[in-house]
Amino acid sequence: MALQLVQTVALLYLPRLSADIIDDGALGADPAFVLRRGGLMLVVSLLQVGCALGAVGLGARIAMAVGRDIRAEVFQRVQGFSSREVGNFGTASLITRTTNDVQQVQNLVSAALTGLVAAPITAVGGVVLALGQDVPMALALFAVVPLLGLPVALVVRRLRPHFAGMQRGMDVVNRVLREQVTGIRVIRAFARDEFERQRFTRANAELTHHSVRAGLLTSSMFPLAATLVNLFGVVLLWLGAYRIRDGGLQVGALTAFLGYLMLILVAVITATFTFMAVPRAEICAARIAEVLTTESSVRPAGQPLHAQPRPGHLELRGVSFRYAGAQEAVLRDVDLTAAPGETTAVVGSTGSGKSTLLGLVPRLADATAGQVRVGGEDVRDLDQSVLRRSVGLVPQNASLVSGSIASNLRFGRPDATDEELWNALAVAQAKEFVEALDEGLDTPVAQGGTNFSGGQRQRLAIARVLVHRPQIYLFDDAFSALDSTTEARLRAALAVEAAGAAVVVVAQRVATVRHADRIVVLDAGAVVGTGTHDALLASNPVYREIVASQLDEERTT
Repeated sequence: MALQLVQTVALLYLPRLSADIIDDGALGADPAFVLRRGGLMLVVSLLQVGCALGAVGLGARIAMAVGRDIRAEVFQRVQGFSSREVGNFGTASLITRTTNDVQQVQNLVSAALTGLVAAPITAVGGVVLALGQDVPMALALFAVVPLLGLPVALVVRRLRPHFAGMQRGMDVVNRVLREQVTGIRVIRAFARDEFERQRFTRANAELTHHSVRAGLLTSSMFPLAATLVNLFGVVLLWLGAYRIRDGGLQVGALTAFLGYLMLILVAVITATFTFMAVPRAEICAARIAEVLTTESSVRPAGQPLHAQPRPGHLELRGVSFRYAGAQEAVLRDVDLTAAPGETTAVVGSTGSGKSTLLGLVPRLADATAGQVRVGGEDVRDLDQSVLRRSVGLVPQNASLVSGSIASNLRFGRPDATDEELWNALAVAQAKEFVEALDEGLDTPVAQGGTNFSGGQRQRLAIARVLVHRPQIYLFDDAFSALDSTTEARLRAALAVEAAGAAVVVVAQRVATVRHADRIVVLDAGAVVGTGTHDALLASNPVYREIVASQLDEERTT
């Protein structure tokens, strides 16, 4: 701000020096005076340019730092969200808020620091210095400022709804594009290319409409302001000609007036573009603030516990879970126990709440009733880092991150050795295909692991959790993409590798769970049976129905 002040004062001083050179130097036939004033003008110009460059450089650094800090805050907040908050905002909207919305706030800060400070000083200072030259002419110049400010206010008022529409449009375009990119195989398999193209066209057209309207309003400001200033320039020349004829004004003073008029024009245009950025930045700031002020439904404990009296034990006591706004609970009064060295299986029809149940253990969401206890303590009382070191989850849709196979396997334990990685791959039945790759563990992994098949991604995800070495393993239908032979070998190797840990397996295939120590049968979110395969087959009609349906399917195929 100090640099802006100095450069503005220097800039305002230049027309005064120019007037002196014309009136006292050129018209007064004094070459020495012209040289002295010219040298002073050069010094003032260098000072003005140096301060302007310094102000712009510092302003840019501050604006970038503000953007950096806001992005970091938003990212940190989103990292703490549960699946409920992520679902409420939507992935596409969170991406837009973290990137484009922050960029708009950053642009406003940059514009304000590099122009908004100087603009009012230039406009007011130009009028004040003009008063020192000639009062009647200065009063005419004074009328320029409010007349230029009026169209700015009208345009800014009309811009706000279009900027809001632009940000909403970006959310929709991002969402549609993400769905099309991730679901490209499904789209092509069902020949829905034209439908998706039209869907994207509609979203794009909405965004384009608001962008064009905002662009038209924005672009109209410069010619409007330039036209007004040129008209006032003609008026000043007309008035100045009469004042010069009457001897009340000198030629240099008139030149200074025209210089002040141009400075005021630049100041008004600078302020105009800054103010036009305000509505969009205001909307973006509100969207960012909405994320920053949203509290996660999964809150850390006030005094988190770090010790677990019963490591490796998992217990659910009367657990119920209901999604926000839902009429029916997904889980109702669920009891489940898993001890170290035991395998507990959870089976049930589609939509019975199996995946939701596993998500409650690492606190991807919190139970709305009952207790989830890990290591003998309620998960809501445990330190989250301790909880997540104790639990290893392999989700239904295996997710890999860009990097290499080694970096993905070390995701949970960065200090794991290559020998441990190969051992985990062997247990997960992935060693053979990794060894066949030219770069082995250093083989690049594309975003989402799209350069591997579904079965390969699942086996790499299983190997990753084995490297992590948790006390409780959670497999959410993690064997579904494997053939029966590979799955059987994997389960046999896993029984040895995870012998001292509790294993909870969610599966659709009865062959996957029939040898489990305990099978829990879910139906419509409630536990309708617990026992071994033989016991449930003899006594539980829901389990018998599941087994019978798969036997019928096998006979059919």
